[in-house]
Amino acid sequence: MSQLPEPPGTFSDFVAKYPELGEAWERIGEAGQAGPLDANTARLVKLGVAIGAMREGAVHASVRKALAMGIETEALAQVVALAAGTIGLPAAVAAYSWVRELVAVNES
Repeated sequence: MSQLPEPPGTFSDFVAKYPELGEAWERIGEAGQAGPLDANTARLVKLGVAIGAMREGAVHASVRKALAMGIETEALAQVVALAAGTIGLPAAVAAYSWVRELVAVNES
């Protein structure tokens, strides 16, 4: 597995200003890793949750991390397709556009 990408500057600036929040965020992420899911499956679940919550920034972060982990773009697209029945087609198309933005950047 390759190293995960650096977070966006705004995130880094925020946790530099509020380090205790940054540390708590890290602990939450670590605690969520405990369980039977492998890292790739866990990342795809997190992407699905971000899509369901319509959190564009979280979708971007999940896609950046998934690509760095070597997860195939087809798997990312399938997560969006699976979400469509729950969140509706217009929301799924919006999420698909967020995923495609990061995939395009990664391919260039």
